[in-house]
Amino acid sequence: MKQPTICPKFEKAMSLLSQRWTALVIYQLLVGPQRFNEIQSSIGISGKVLSDRLKDLEHQGLVKREVIPETPVIIEYSLTERGHSIEPILREIEKWSQVWVKTE
Repeated sequence: MKQPTICPKFEKAMSLLSQRWTALVIYQLLVGPQRFNEIQSSIGISGKVLSDRLKDLEHQGLVKREVIPETPVIIEYSLTERGHSIEPILREIEKWSQVWVKTE
C-alpha cells in the first residue's frame, strides 16, 4: 500500500502552530491589540520566549508590531488579516477541548 505524502504547506503550517506558546499567543491576540506585558501576564509565558514568538509571528506575517510615539513609547501587537484567518481553526479547537479535554 502506497503511503500518502503530506503536503509541504500543511506540514509547515503544523510546524508553526505546534511551536510551544504560538497558538496561545495568536488566541490571546484575537481579542484585539495588546501590549507585551498584557500578553505575557495573560498566558504566563517568559519574556524571552514571548519575544521570540512575536518576532517569528511577525516574520510569518501573522502579527503586526506597532510603535506608538508617545512618552514613554508604547508598542502594541495585533493580528494581521492572515493572523485573523486562523480564528475559525482555533475556535473549533476551543469547542473540541470543551467536550473532550479533561483538566486534572
